[in-house]
Amino acid sequence: MTTQPMIELNNGVRIPQVGLGTFKVDEDDTQRVVEAALEVGYRHVDTAAGYYNEAGVGAALRASGLAREELFVTTKLRNGDQGYDNALRAFDDSRAALGVDVVDLYLVHWPVPSKGLAPETWRAFEKLYDEGAVRAIGVSNFLPEHLEDLLRTARVVPAVNQIEIHPSFQQPEAQAASREAGLVVEAYAPIGRGEDLELGPVVDLAEELGVSPAQVVLRWHLQRGRVVIPKSSTPERIAANIDVFGFELTGPQLEAMDALDTDERMFADPRTAEFTQFRS
Repeated sequence: MTTQPMIELNNGVRIPQVGLGTFKVDEDDTQRVVEAALEVGYRHVDTAAGYYNEAGVGAALRASGLAREELFVTTKLRNGDQGYDNALRAFDDSRAALGVDVVDLYLVHWPVPSKGLAPETWRAFEKLYDEGAVRAIGVSNFLPEHLEDLLRTARVVPAVNQIEIHPSFQQPEAQAASREAGLVVEAYAPIGRGEDLELGPVVDLAEELGVSPAQVVLRWHLQRGRVVIPKSSTPERIAANIDVFGFELTGPQLEAMDALDTDERMFADPRTAEFTQFRS
């Protein structure tokens, strides 16, 4: 069983620094994957309404036999459900699918600036937070301008900004803006869809340290203070992705990883992303 560090959010809630990502985990396979993660020590699971696997996550949580207070569950609002009333209804749907009374972290999945619904969506999130239906609220894929716009009217400062970060795409401006506003930075696609594991400096460090390239990358994230949610459906990789606390990168090694940034994203641009996340 792995003991891992926790990071304290701006409202005092503590989040395990390593979680299991479930993006593109098939709904029929989700329970198996999440159970495998919980068995090797994960206590943080990240899902979303737009992944269509919340029910499988909930089934795994129940089957694990773990006490609810030992688990940290994140889910996210679909883009097509933005707006005050829509967000409240969608949250009830997610909570029912997960089979939990309280969600630990609820995120606005994308800013969708063209719709202009972020302020009223955030009011719904604040209502859920005030009522105790969620322990923390946050955002995902918010760039500095989106954060600035939201904070003009927000009564509750978001606790987390979950954004695409991996060695070849590090978003330093978004990270800095998030931290300056008091948000914890959480990295999705932390190993760059596996592509970044083939970068020369990553491979060299893995050989030098006697660990896998994925472990090098995840260790870099942790030492830079980010929460990470690596995704895998393979039990061996799931276990390896949380086995990252027995070694450390030196200052020069961290700087070598920082130098790999190319400013080339692998996912949609938050400035223009408008997909609803509904099944067609």
